[in-house]
Amino acid sequence: MRDENVVKCGRLKAQTVVKAVNTRNMHGYYAETKEEALKIALNIIPRGSSVGYGGGVSVDQIGLKDALLNGDYKLIRREEAKTPEEMHDKYREIFDADFFITGANAMTEDGIIVNIDGNANRVSAIAYGPKKVIFVVGINKITKDLDSAVKRARNVAAPINAQRFNIKTPCNELGTCMNCKSPNCICSQFLITRFQNDPERAHVIIVNDELGF
Repeated sequence: MRDENVVKCGRLKAQTVVKAVNTRNMHGYYAETKEEALKIALNIIPRGSSVGYGGGVSVDQIGLKDALLNGDYKLIRREEAKTPEEMHDKYREIFDADFFITGANAMTEDGIIVNIDGNANRVSAIAYGPKKVIFVVGINKITKDLDSAVKRARNVAAPINAQRFNIKTPCNELGTCMNCKSPNCICSQFLITRFQNDPERAHVIIVNDELGF
């Protein structure tokens, strides 16, 4: 059971971020729980839609991938690829999907979303390609400003993801960003999403719970 004061503070912060998101030509939504976040996401995605995803844990934690897999949707499952060539084809298919679902490495209180990537399949789909993008963002990802968001992405999210995927990088070994140029670097591409030219493309669900890393 989460402390009532923690929940209240999270709610106030999240609702402030949702308002900020709306000023950036994106649709912001507030979810008190993971269950509410799942309902919001499924209300956005029409049945029959093709849906791709990156490696975000937040999407899994609210049950969205399972719901799409077991529902009337075309979920493009990149884990089905057995060769690099098949994986490349999956990435291309995702790039042309109706929806792309993802988390965020960090987000500022004024609505800017920060993501980092190794081979850029995730950040490129966020920036351009799929018709619509849905972000699922836990309250733990919210930071004060852009500088602290980038620091969080590099020093919190990246080392954990390197360990999660067993990628041989200095941050995997030391637990913090070493500003490396490792051949396996997972901080090769940085994407800062501060505005959307298409007002119907980006949907950001802020969840009053800790999600992802």
